[in-house]
Amino acid sequence: MDLNLIKPMHDDYADYLRDESRAIGQADSISFPKNEYEVASLLKTLYAQGTPITVQGARTGLAAGAVPRGGHILNLSKMDHIKGIRQSADGHFHITVEAGTILSQLRKRIEQKKFDTADWTNESQQAFEAFKDEPALFFSPDPTESSATIGGMVACNASGARSYLYGPTRDHISGLRVVLHDGQIAALKRGDYTASGRTLSFPTLQGNQITVDLPTYIMPKTKNASGYYIEDHMDAVDLFIGSDGTLGIVTEVELRLQPLPQTVWGITCFFSEEAAALDFVISARDTMNQLASMEYFDGHALDILRYQKQHNPGFSKLPILPDHVNTAIYVELHCQEETDAVEGLKTIGQLLEKAGANPNDTWVARNESDRDRLLFFRHAVPESVNMVIDQRKKTNPMITKLGTDMSVPDQHLKQIMAMYHRMLAERNLESAIWGHVGNNHLHVNILPRDDEDYKKGKALYDEWAAEVTRLGGAVSAEHGVGKLKAKYLEVMYGQEAIEEMARLKQYFDPKGLLGVGNMFEPVKGEVSQ
Repeated sequence: MDLNLIKPMHDDYADYLRDESRAIGQADSISFPKNEYEVASLLKTLYAQGTPITVQGARTGLAAGAVPRGGHILNLSKMDHIKGIRQSADGHFHITVEAGTILSQLRKRIEQKKFDTADWTNESQQAFEAFKDEPALFFSPDPTESSATIGGMVACNASGARSYLYGPTRDHISGLRVVLHDGQIAALKRGDYTASGRTLSFPTLQGNQITVDLPTYIMPKTKNASGYYIEDHMDAVDLFIGSDGTLGIVTEVELRLQPLPQTVWGITCFFSEEAAALDFVISARDTMNQLASMEYFDGHALDILRYQKQHNPGFSKLPILPDHVNTAIYVELHCQEETDAVEGLKTIGQLLEKAGANPNDTWVARNESDRDRLLFFRHAVPESVNMVIDQRKKTNPMITKLGTDMSVPDQHLKQIMAMYHRMLAERNLESAIWGHVGNNHLHVNILPRDDEDYKKGKALYDEWAAEVTRLGGAVSAEHGVGKLKAKYLEVMYGQEAIEEMARLKQYFDPKGLLGVGNMFEPVKGEVSQ
């Protein structure tokens, strides 16, 4: 191995000690490998030395999964090559990318159908010629932060608004390459290696056979990115998706593309009462099959946007919000024909009237420019809340936002919303709620004003985790577990399941050096928030 790959930490690398969670860690060294061979060499050498290893991408995660707890940072941001395309027997196109590939850049290349194919195989170049003749294709997972890397999305099984229709990242991965702790490489294609019951076997490229007994716990039947994915007869690919860099280092990902609907319309519906908004959501998901996303914004979130519109020039292009509304639902129609979208819009109007809302209180975006304005509205909410917190940190550096990532089964949507509102009011906590209401997956953001608010918010988070678990929900629905939610895994699954997860990790990471603190309760004091 080229020892120049390992660089000692100094001030120039300070940003690599944190991610978007605002947690801060510490490390002794960092590397930026350019290919899988360098990753394998680094991992083999560092592991033999007993050095903890934290893998990173673009550090856009919200659960501190990329925040180091000592040892070495292995940053994959320079591994951003798009390596080829193939067309499977069912006609789908699959694109292979390195883990450091940025989502927004990949989307642009897919849309423009422009790739550097000089190093591609003949088979990939032939598939690319067929790809160019196809109607528009896309990779559907859409986390709010489009600067995320594909490897980071795999690490936490990211999803986003459109996962309501298309599902999370997992549903669009057809293959992985993973470097294991000893430098061996597993090249996994979906369908090639599946578990017999809960015993999973697959080979490495070096000729060794991996055979491991999987945990016995049952995952909740709701949107879930909490802990290791475990099912009877599961695919080996799925074990590494959502594993937070604790079982191996994903270096290469094959993504399945799908046809982009010809007609995409966005509709923001406004309500004067939250009850009407929730009635609309429940009716719409029972009635309509063209909805790609259903996004919720409560009155506090809308008030924050009103303030930004009035006082911050950077938000001047926000549309003016009607004064009489206190809840908004953004839905996106994906249809093959415009006539289908027109019918969908009529149905939305009928459902609004049924819920007691005014169909005229809507914004409809029928073209890309108008949709961009509505998406700016959607993305402005978390950005504005982060700005509020950053301002408060100037007077109290210990203050951070407390954001939930929990989901519940469909039948408990109204119950969980009522619980959030009641308990926030009882504790006099400032908040803003938004998120993926179609999946009953709301991000409750508590905005502490002082240390006491922060303590009350942390205690409230604990209570919510217990209640969500009791209702059959998940403590993390899309952001992964990382370090910040590790303690809630035991709340959700119980101690026996945590011990099973630990045994699985020990099989792949016998020294406990990969992703230290991710998934499992961190030792206090080693990561600050």
